[in-house]
Amino acid sequence: MRLFLDANVLFTAAHNPTGKAAFVIELGQAGLLQLATSAYALEEARRNLARKYPECLAEFETQLTEIHILVDSDHGICPDGLVEKDCPIYRAAHACMADVLLTGDVRDFGFLMNAPDKTEGLLIQTVADFLDSL
Repeated sequence: MRLFLDANVLFTAAHNPTGKAAFVIELGQAGLLQLATSAYALEEARRNLARKYPECLAEFETQLTEIHILVDSDHGICPDGLVEKDCPIYRAAHACMADVLLTGDVRDFGFLMNAPDKTEGLLIQTVADFLDSL
């Protein structure tokens, strides 16, 4: 199963290395999941960690070792109603043929969560929902 990790999932995993987001990364490091993110999400997570929790940057870099980093692309469509700043995340998840886009951004992605009929088959979930579904 291929998962695309949004910036807030990467941020949370580094900030809380014993939490659910970090556990998903551990599953990827164990070869049980394929993990991907985009350069856009990676830089957003890195920038926010450097500003808020610079002591977590080393953990962040360690967690990235088994995550495939995609080059950003402007190609593809976005669902109506998705905030423009989140379109690169949605496009990248589709570009890597992710089964699931994991995000904690319920405010902007909430209307698309657990609704693959609205997202061209892409399942968008929180980390907690994803883990509960396993």
